[in-house]
Formats: sequence, structure tokens, C-alpha cells
Amino acid sequence: MRQLLLAAALAAPLTMGAAAAFAQSAAPAPTPPPAPAPEPIGRAVLKTADGSDAGTVTAFRGPRGLLFRVEGQGWPAGWHGVHLHQVGKCEGPGFTSAGAHVNHPGHAMPHGLLNSAGPDLGDLQNVHAAADGSAHAEVYLGSTEVTSTDGLSFLVHANADDHVSQPIGGAGARIACGVFE
Repeated sequence: MRQLLLAAALAAPLTMGAAAAFAQSAAPAPTPPPAPAPEPIGRAVLKTADGSDAGTVTAFRGPRGLLFRVEGQGWPAGWHGVHLHQVGKCEGPGFTSAGAHVNHPGHAMPHGLLNSAGPDLGDLQNVHAAADGSAHAEVYLGSTEVTSTDGLSFLVHANADDHVSQPIGGAGARIACGVFE
């Protein structure tokens, strides 16, 4: 019996060592290929009222919504409200040609992501600009109902959107605009 116990005690470390060596020599699992990059469905070049470049917004369609990749430049540092507007024009003082926010067809809703009666379809999350004026964000619109016979524009406001106040959440002046092509 003692010999059997001694043999088992000596065999255990050898077995464990062999298992560890096998685990170390096993090849790592192959890396899966990267997912294909989504195809953009539109792009807007942002301009300020004086015509200066202010960045780009690229739109992608997902199964249940739209993703907007924002690459801003020359923005004042801080948070900015951004909205999708119902007319594809960026003209006039304050880009008034862009019209109002895109809204739900047949049942308009008030502004505000945090508004219990909202939001309208043009409401998006705020975007932050760094001290150097750059802004990088992806904002999501949980709807694919967005349509307009007059095109669509993307507006950047001077201030953050509080997501409740009417009509634009206290976001202030329109400082940049781009039309989706």
C-alpha cells in the first residue's frame, strides 16, 4: 500500500508538468477575420457661416437606426447640441434654410431626448469639442424613419442641448451646418 501511495505521489507532479508543457506548446486560436466595414449612406461637409471648414459627418444605416460619425474641427471648446434638420440647405444667417428638426411622419413630437413626450427624430446626443477645437463622436438615432423630400442637414449649435427645453434645448446659435450628399 505504501508503494502505491508513493508511486501516486511521484506521478502527480510529472503528470501536472506534462499538462503544463502541453498547454504552453498549444498554438493560439486563429484570429477571426475583421468584420467588413459598413458602407456610408451619406456624408455632410460642415461649414461655418463664413465658409470655414468645420469637419464632416458620415452616416451609416444599421438594422434599427442611423449612426452618425462626427469629425469636427475649429469648434469652440465644450459641449455642443447637434441635430438633424429637414431641409438639405445651409444658407442664410444662422442657417435658417435648414428648417426645423426632422420629426415623426404623421405624429410630430416635441424636442428632447429626456422629454417624456419626445423626442423628435432630429434630436441627437451632445458632442464635446476639445480645447484645440477638434470633436470626435458617434451619435445614434434609434430610428430608420428619417426621410425628407428636401434633403437632410446636420446642424451644430454653440451650446449643449439640455434635452428638455423647447424648441432646441437651450443649445443656442447654429454655428456649423452640412448637407448630406
